[in-house]
Amino acid sequence: MGGSDTVENAIVWTMTWLMKKPLVMKKLQEEIRRLGGKKDMIDNQDIEKLPYLRAVIKEAFRLWNYGVYQCLGYWARSCRVGNADEFLPERFLEGQNPELVTFGFGRRGCPGMGMTMAEVELVMANLVYKFNWELPVGMKEEDIDFECKPGAALHKKNDLCLVATVVI
Repeated sequence: MGGSDTVENAIVWTMTWLMKKPLVMKKLQEEIRRLGGKKDMIDNQDIEKLPYLRAVIKEAFRLWNYGVYQCLGYWARSCRVGNADEFLPERFLEGQNPELVTFGFGRRGCPGMGMTMAEVELVMANLVYKFNWELPVGMKEEDIDFECKPGAALHKKNDLCLVATVVI
């Protein structure tokens, strides 16, 4: 399940949440564009200076758990998360919160976590930096769905269609 499939799916689900929560998208765009200034693109050295980007991605991972194969015993523990069904990236700005992280940790943690996060962060940073994103004409935020296809990985049932406008 690792590799490009994870990265693609993570980007789709993160963009889904950002389109559902335009104020989060606006805050993320402001952070990235303030840092980027007149640069052509965001690079790996910039990512460390984008805490809200990391929080957005971690929150998307928390709400969209890539593999439904995760050990039920771990997820069934009494971990209480305030407003658990809401997309609130700010919950990750205070610290790591390992109990909320999708990849697990320790020796049973996902070995591809570092690669996946690095790729998702870089792609998401540049998608948000270089483009303004909108829903297609006639579509509203409440029309965005979160249905999944059946299977071992949580892929969106319906494609996410967006309109991108280049930022000059």
